[in-house]
Amino acid sequence: MAEIIGANGLRYYDLTNVYGHGVPQWPSSPNLDVHTTKYHSKDGIFVQQVSAIMHRSTHMDAPAHVTENGGTLGDYEPWRFFGTGVAVSIPKGKWGVITPDDLEKATPRIERGDILMINTGSHRKLGDNDDYYAYSPGLYKEAAEWIVARGVKLVGVDVQALDHPLGTKLADHGPGPSHWHLNAEYKEATGRDIAEDFPHWEPAHKIMMGNGIPGIENIGGDLDLVTGKRCAFMAFPWRWPQGEGCTLRVMAVIDPEQKFRIETGA
Repeated sequence: MAEIIGANGLRYYDLTNVYGHGVPQWPSSPNLDVHTTKYHSKDGIFVQQVSAIMHRSTHMDAPAHVTENGGTLGDYEPWRFFGTGVAVSIPKGKWGVITPDDLEKATPRIERGDILMINTGSHRKLGDNDDYYAYSPGLYKEAAEWIVARGVKLVGVDVQALDHPLGTKLADHGPGPSHWHLNAEYKEATGRDIAEDFPHWEPAHKIMMGNGIPGIENIGGDLDLVTGKRCAFMAFPWRWPQGEGCTLRVMAVIDPEQKFRIETGA
C-alpha cells in the first residue's frame, strides 16, 4: 500500500481490495469463476470471462438487494458518489458494535453531507477466515439511524457487510442460519441468545439505503493511510439500471497544500 502522487501534487489512495481468482468471499456465496477464453498465441487477443455475484470484494449494494421492490443502482443520485468527507478510526474487536456514541466522538468530526469511511481495523484480517466474516464487528440499527439523521451522503466500512454479522443470515435471520454454531458460541460468551441482542435482519442495509445512502462493503487497501483525515472520495458503480449491487473502485484524494477546492455537490 502506498500513496500515488499525481503531476498536480495531489495524493491518491486506493481504498479497494483486490478482485479476481482466489479473492476471499462471503460465506455461502457462489464461487467466483474466472477463466481465459482467448490467448495471444492462439487467437491474437487475450480475453477473460467472469461468472460471479456482484457482492464480491469491495462493492456497493443497492436497496433491491435487501428490500423487495427496492431501488437499484440506477436509482441512486449520482452526486452521492463523489465529494469530501472523513475516514475515521473506530477500533472494534470480535462482534463489536459500532454505536452512535462512537460516530459522534469520531475524529475528524462527521459533518452533514460528508462521505464517511469507517476503519474498525478489520480489513487487516481480510481472508478466507471466520475472523473476517463470522466474528467481525459492524454497524447495526442505532448507528444506521444516526448516519441518516446526520445527513451522511455515502458510507463505506472495512468489514464483511454493512450490517453486523449477527444481523445477517450467518445467524438466524432471513434464510439463515448458515452458521449454526454461532448462537452457541455467542451464548457461551454473553449468556444471551443472538436474537436478544440482534433481533433485526440487516437493519443497517435497509435504513441507510432506504434513505438513499449508498453503502460500500469491504473497504480496505490504503485505508490506514487516510484514516483520521478529511479527503475527497470517489466511488462510482456501474451504470446498470437493473443492478442490485456491483464491484467498484474506491479512491481518496488529499491535497496537502490545499491548492484545490473540490465542490461536493448537494
